Amino acid sequence: MCPRRPPRHGAPPPSRAMELAERRLLDALAYLQGALGCVCFALLTRLGSPYGRYAARPCAWRLPAPAAWAVQELPSLAVPLALCAATAAERLRRWPNRILLGMFVAHYVQRSLIFPFLIRGGKPTPLYACVLAFAFCTYNGYLQSRYLSQYAVYADDWVTDPRFLTGFVLWLVGMLINIHSDYILRNLRKPGETGYKIPRGGLFEYVSAANYFGEVVEWCGYGLASWSVQGGAFALFTFCVLLSRALQHHQWYLEKFEDYPKSRKTIIPFLF
Repeated sequence: MCPRRPPRHGAPPPSRAMELAERRLLDALAYLQGALGCVCFALLTRLGSPYGRYAARPCAWRLPAPAAWAVQELPSLAVPLALCAATAAERLRRWPNRILLGMFVAHYVQRSLIFPFLIRGGKPTPLYACVLAFAFCTYNGYLQSRYLSQYAVYADDWVTDPRFLTGFVLWLVGMLINIHSDYILRNLRKPGETGYKIPRGGLFEYVSAANYFGEVVEWCGYGLASWSVQGGAFALFTFCVLLSRALQHHQWYLEKFEDYPKSRKTIIPFLF
């Protein structure tokens, strides 16, 4: 039996090499996510979102809205929990990492376990849209949780850094805006009523897509607090996709309602 060949001088041990490879993979996935956000913006602004109120004809394969939301958002909650349970999650011994991952998970607890069961009615979701959202949430759940649990290095005093504090406040305010705006949308129609109505109250007095504005603020805050390529890429992707949806919503409202407030902006109060 031949003796095992010793590693080349200067070569990292196998475990270290795997860590370096995964770290490069996480960076590459983050850059890809940012690029995909820009591509999605270009496609969605040109072609529109062909489902919900914008569907030219019903899709043959559809899921009820509550089930679709629960299924498609669940990977962003399940993947982080599974990864942390299955691995040592060394970095989660640090409070900055714990808080940042907690921010990410908290959003998806609300989005996958609470929000779907509050939906009243809601148009069925095409199966392909649910599958695409499920794939993205799996991708992003792995990207964010793996980076924060294994590779993100923060000083213990990062939680007192102005970038973290400002980001955390933006994340919290954005999440509250998003939840409140969804509440307004759910209660537009009284029991027995059908059809569309102009949203009133909250930030809907200033923008057509207050719920999207809240989510953009939320994830921009998360990106700032994490001060990472991974967090920034997620914020960019969210902004690109929701901006395209907001533009479509705003134009639809203007065409649908003659009395729609002309002073309302699309997604950023007073600006755009």
